[in-house]
Amino acid sequence: MRSLSVPSSPVRDLLALTSRPEVISFAGGLPAPELFDLDGLRAAADRALTRRTLQYAPTEGDADLREQVAARLTARGLPTRPDELLITTGSQQALTLVVTALLEPGSVVAVEEPTYLAALQCFHLAGARVVAVPGDERGIDPVALAEVVERDRPELLYLVPTFANPTGRTLDAERRAEVLRVAERSGLRVLEDDPYSELRYRGDAVPALAASSDLVLHLGTFSKIGAPGLRVGWLRAPEELMPALVVTKQAADLHTSAFDQAVVADYLRESDLDAHVRRLCATYRERRDALVGALAAVLPEGAVRTDPDGGMFVWVRLPGEVDAAVVLRRALERDVAFVPGASFYAGEPDRATMRLSFTTGAPEVIREGVRRLGEVL
Repeated sequence: MRSLSVPSSPVRDLLALTSRPEVISFAGGLPAPELFDLDGLRAAADRALTRRTLQYAPTEGDADLREQVAARLTARGLPTRPDELLITTGSQQALTLVVTALLEPGSVVAVEEPTYLAALQCFHLAGARVVAVPGDERGIDPVALAEVVERDRPELLYLVPTFANPTGRTLDAERRAEVLRVAERSGLRVLEDDPYSELRYRGDAVPALAASSDLVLHLGTFSKIGAPGLRVGWLRAPEELMPALVVTKQAADLHTSAFDQAVVADYLRESDLDAHVRRLCATYRERRDALVGALAAVLPEGAVRTDPDGGMFVWVRLPGEVDAAVVLRRALERDVAFVPGASFYAGEPDRATMRLSFTTGAPEVIREGVRRLGEVL
């Protein structure tokens, strides 16, 4: 049974260890709960509660929600029609649907190294062979990708190109074009996972990969800009793939919660989500700056860290042959937590790496957490 050989997510496991109030956690990639728009969502929920939204619904998703999401994506530079969208139970389900519909056991998937660990779990659960492609501060290396395509013939390339989980890096515009040229030459389908791009704190937006190629499937979610508990995401896919994806969705859960979809549709229509996102960005920018600044004072000589333009994560590489899992055990004794980086690797892991999330702590809490971490380091 393949599921028995797929390791549990260390992030999910750490959430239990860090539930004590005295622990300062940089572990979970969670939105700040105090920033949820409770009033707006409560009003939307009240309007959305009808006999229709308590009934079974179309697999493709609520028509109103698909129109709202299509309009938002189009306004952000990704022209989208409602019939190009499948509403999913979070973007994690969208990822699972794509893998189930498009891949067979033994299929090859190329990923940037390191990458989102739940995607690695999904690929391994499907029996796919995952091939790592190196990258740097500009994102995945197109030359290395071309070599992997030539050698391993992957059927899918998975990327988090904007404010990547776990590194926080963004694939720049020049490399995006180069990656798409590689994909177009080989007919390689690209899965663009895009949960963070609206959380930008510096610089100009970079166009989505899906805006430039029909080979790209695009995943989105309400979780990072709205509320993850509603579990509403979406998949933008080419017309020829949609029937297979809809059948796969039917077999999985018939449809995403009709009530949750109606809440999000009403919220998008009646509330000012752009203003809410601006508030999120203003708060998260301060928290990112607090983490990056505090780390500069405690990281040992030779350590390297990212300084992301947006998203939720800072990635650190400690000098030498340090094992971040050992550092974590000692950090937990001082009531501070982070995620060791080894689980984000498809190939040989770099155990001296660590991921820190800055979204859920006020700046003074972040600085105290880094002080504790500095004692360990």
